[in-house]
Amino acid sequence: MPDVYLPFESQRRLIKTARQTLEAITRGNQCGEPGESDPHLDRIHYGAFVTLFNQHVLRGCVGTCAPSSGLFNIVNEMTEAAATCDRRVKPVCVGELNDIQIHISVISPLDPADHPLDLEIGKLGIHIARDGKRALRHQTPTKEWPLVFLEEHDSLLVVREWPNGEITAYATSEYSDEIRRGRKG
Repeated sequence: MPDVYLPFESQRRLIKTARQTLEAITRGNQCGEPGESDPHLDRIHYGAFVTLFNQHVLRGCVGTCAPSSGLFNIVNEMTEAAATCDRRVKPVCVGELNDIQIHISVISPLDPADHPLDLEIGKLGIHIARDGKRALRHQTPTKEWPLVFLEEHDSLLVVREWPNGEITAYATSEYSDEIRRGRKG
């Protein structure tokens, strides 16, 4: 499975885009278009999750493994959804903007896996679909973990028999606001 790769400047643009989207949406404005083209952010085959924290407290997390547009647009959509639509938390408000830290997980295309415990421990994420529900975890379980408990919104998906679910794996690359300040993250 290929790693997810974005050059440092593309990482910075992605975080900047998410920050601009967050500020625009929170203030009731429209999101802007990218100022310049970036072939790495125009890729359609990467999914993304955007997670927002205020002082290490979750303020929203939404993502997709099945992108329908380029990474720039996916991150815009997921940032807006994380700030306004995550049912677990209240929408982000203007007064919080300076304290919000943005984390972006860029996700490779899903790759079929025969059995999750055969995946490379700690490196790949796992995505399970069963009975119309989907869930994921950013790292595979340990060999000692006999059951997988994965949350999707308010429901708990318990997979006891691997053959009953469609199992796919993915690679991720994580970026955060720290790169806005010149530190790679």
